[in-house]
Amino acid sequence: MKLTDRQAQILSAIIEEYAETASPVGSVTLAKLFNVSSATIRAEMAKLENYGLITQPHTSAGRVPTDAGYRYYVNAISAQGYPAYIDDKPLDRGAHALEVRVTSQSRADAAIRSAVDLLVELTENLGLATIGDQLYLSGISRLFTQPEFTDPRRVKAVAKLLDNLEPWLREAAPGEPLNIFIGQENPIGKTSGASLIISKFRSPFSDCSYIGVLGPTRQNYGRVMSLVRCAGDMLEETLWKNLLNPRLKIQLNPQPKIQPSAPHPNPIPLSLLNSPNSLTTFSALAQTLRIFAKPLISKKLKPSPPPSTPLFKNSYPF
Repeated sequence: MKLTDRQAQILSAIIEEYAETASPVGSVTLAKLFNVSSATIRAEMAKLENYGLITQPHTSAGRVPTDAGYRYYVNAISAQGYPAYIDDKPLDRGAHALEVRVTSQSRADAAIRSAVDLLVELTENLGLATIGDQLYLSGISRLFTQPEFTDPRRVKAVAKLLDNLEPWLREAAPGEPLNIFIGQENPIGKTSGASLIISKFRSPFSDCSYIGVLGPTRQNYGRVMSLVRCAGDMLEETLWKNLLNPRLKIQLNPQPKIQPSAPHPNPIPLSLLNSPNSLTTFSALAQTLRIFAKPLISKKLKPSPPPSTPLFKNSYPF
């Protein structure tokens, strides 16, 4: 499907206006925005409706985007990129707040939780992250105050999605740095009218951790996608950098102390720590590292550096 420039601009305007007001967008509003006649706007809206990108919820109402319209819009944003930083300066105060929140925590799990909590504040969505084999959720009340979720059937569909989200993430393991599932694209709860936006990142708990938000399809996608991607990249770079740093600024969850007389469970050969695949070894033996991180570092081992090429082309200054 190929839209004209005007059609693409009208679709974007409908999506952005609807995200702001939660009300169908009429031709008069768009005519003022584009400085053309209402008849011209109605003709273009009719074509967008024929393409299945917008719909009219009821007679005499304006138009709202469909899932297909949101997908077209999101694909266009993705093609342009969604940087949170340019020349080491944050485009959004939210990106700077995420940086401060993540780097101020003393434990990896606390850093992940604080990033999720801040995403809730910044996006007014439900925030989520995987920490090991657990799913951390925050902001459920924020999600259900959105006007889309006054319908009990949608609430039930969202609850079903949340109930099955952690096992689905574990089994399906979406592999893109940023994954967006819009409305019926969701693997579970297809009638929820919700969008799931998650960023994949590597953490001391897993090579396949996720952080993101769940909210109505009516989203400010450009900003939310940027913030979620920023959170994932920032967590990955900061957690690994500090795990491999001799000072171990960000530690893993404290584990029960092992008595000196106890045998060394699952000892790590020192040769593995200095091998080219040491990061894989760290991930595979994360539980052992959580117990013995401090003794190993006290011996001043020099583990291999973290990944030299970040998942996101705009790396962040830490």
